Amino acid sequence: MPIDIDGMMQLLCHLSEERGMKAAVKHSGRGALLAGATAFVGGLMGGPPGIAVGGAFGGLLGAWMTTGQFRPVPQILMELPPTEQQKLYDEAMIILRNLDWTDLAQLTALVMGSASVQQQLTAMLVNYLSRELRAEIQYKE
Repeated sequence: MPIDIDGMMQLLCHLSEERGMKAAVKHSGRGALLAGATAFVGGLMGGPPGIAVGGAFGGLLGAWMTTGQFRPVPQILMELPPTEQQKLYDEAMIILRNLDWTDLAQLTALVMGSASVQQQLTAMLVNYLSRELRAEIQYKE
């Protein structure tokens, strides 16, 4: 029986929470924008030397910003736009298509009772986060 996207997100959130998964999403576009903006402002205020100083300062600030802060994966999953949630849903359904369930609670119990399915879903989730969001994954210690 198919489940909706919200149900799949709940399942993936539960799995990632059980595994203690956290991710740091790198915001390289934001860092590049900051570096360019500070170089521009530096150029307006100090001419060519101001461009160099502003660019260097903005580059350092941008690099610091792009390191990302580790946040729980469930939080990241729930903030994904609907199109990205649909991609995750489609990938997860490929793994879950051979399981027989009647509702979300039963599917969650089946997944949490099978180390193999958990491993497949976790690998799919890590691959998605790394590929699509360029995130670095960390597990609880």
